Amino acid sequence: MRTYLKQAPPISLAATAEVQATVAEIITHVRDGGESAVRDYSRRFDRWDPPTFRVSDEEIRAASTSLPETLKDDIAFAQAQVRRFAEVQREMFRDFEIETLPGVVLGQRCIPISNAGAYVPGGHYPLIASAYMSILTAKVAGVERVIACAPPQNGQGIHPPTLHAIASSGADEIYCIGGVQALAAMAYGTESIRPVDVLVGPGNAYVAEAKRQLFGQVGIDLIAGPTEILIIADAQADPVVVAADLLGQAEHGPTSQALLISTSHVLAEQVLAEIERQLEALPTAAVAGACWRNRGEIVVVESDDEAVALADEYAPEHLEVLTAHPEWYAQRLRNYGSLFLGEETTVAYGDKAVGTNHILPTGGAARYTGGLWVGRYIKVVTSQRLTQEGSMQIAPVTARICEAEGMLAHAITAELRYRRYG
Repeated sequence: MRTYLKQAPPISLAATAEVQATVAEIITHVRDGGESAVRDYSRRFDRWDPPTFRVSDEEIRAASTSLPETLKDDIAFAQAQVRRFAEVQREMFRDFEIETLPGVVLGQRCIPISNAGAYVPGGHYPLIASAYMSILTAKVAGVERVIACAPPQNGQGIHPPTLHAIASSGADEIYCIGGVQALAAMAYGTESIRPVDVLVGPGNAYVAEAKRQLFGQVGIDLIAGPTEILIIADAQADPVVVAADLLGQAEHGPTSQALLISTSHVLAEQVLAEIERQLEALPTAAVAGACWRNRGEIVVVESDDEAVALADEYAPEHLEVLTAHPEWYAQRLRNYGSLFLGEETTVAYGDKAVGTNHILPTGGAARYTGGLWVGRYIKVVTSQRLTQEGSMQIAPVTARICEAEGMLAHAITAELRYRRYG
C-alpha cells in the first residue's frame, strides 16, 4: 500500500512541437549554411559575434590565470578521480581471438572512435564538472580528437572556470558556440570545424531534442531531460539530511524531480516540514522551491520490498539510500543511473568530484541504459578467419539456413566453398 503525502502530476518528457520545429530549423540551416548560419544564431541567441569561434591558447591562459589556485586545485582533484575510475572501466575492454572449432577463429577488437564532440552547457549554472565528465572520459577511452563547445556568458566568452576545466581535461579544439547550433556544427561540420562521430553532454530541452534529431548522422551518449533524485529513507534517517539532499538537486530547475520513498510515516512528515524550514534560508530557494512545489513527491510504503519495487518503477537518474541496511537495497535495486549508499554519500559527490560520471539517464531511461562511460567511445567489432577445414564445417549449415530463408544467392556463396574445398 502506498500513501502519498505529496504527489506530483505526471509530465511528458517528449519535446513540444515548438521545440521540435525550432531545433529542426536550426539544424537544417547549419547543415546547409555552415558557419554563416552558426554566426546568425550566435548573434540572435547569445549576442556573440567574435572574429572566430575557436578559443585561442591566449584566451585559455587568461582564463586559467584569472582563477584562484584553490579552485584550480579542486578541479584537478576532481579530474584525477574521474580519470582513475574511467581507467579502471577501460581495463574491462580487451582484444581477443578464440578458435571455436578447428579452423574457425573468431576475434574481437575494441577500437576507440576517432572524433568526439562534447557539449558543455552554460545556462542558469555553468556546469564546470560536465567538462571533465565528457572530455576526460573520452581521452581515457583513447579518442584521438575531442572537441568541445560551450556557450558564451553575457556576450563575454566561455565562463573562465569552465574554459579552464575544458582545456585541462584534454580538449583538442574548443569553440565558444552555444545551443543547438553548436551540436549541429559538430555533427555536420562547418568551414572551420571538422565533423565528429559522436556527440555527448547534457543540456536543456533544445539540446536534448537536437541530439535526438542528429542521432544517425552521429552517435550520441543519451538523451537527458531534467535531473532527478529519488531517496529511499527509513525511520533511522535524519530528516535534515534527507531534506537537504532533495533540495540539493531541486535547485537545478523547476522541472527537476525530487522524490522520497519512506517506510516511516513519521520520517516522511518530518522531511515535509524540514524542507519548508530549509527553504526559508536557502540562497537558491526561488528555483528549488518552485521545483519542490511542482515536482516534489513523498510516498510512504509498508515494506522494504515495496520501496525497492516502487524505486525500480521510477528508474531515477540518482538514487540515494538512507536506511539502516543500504547494502540490502543495493543487492536488490535494478533501475537507476547511479546509486548513492548511506548518509556519508550525497549525490553532489557524484555530480562534481568523487569520480563516477554525472551524465546519466533520466525520464525512466535507467530501465534500459546506464550513463556516459568509456564504453560509449569504444566500438567493439568482430572478425572471422577460417581455414578450408573450418569452412567445410560451416558451409553446409549456412547453405541450409539460407535455403530455408529463401536467400539462394547467400546459399550459393557457401555451397561454392563446400564444393571447392571438398
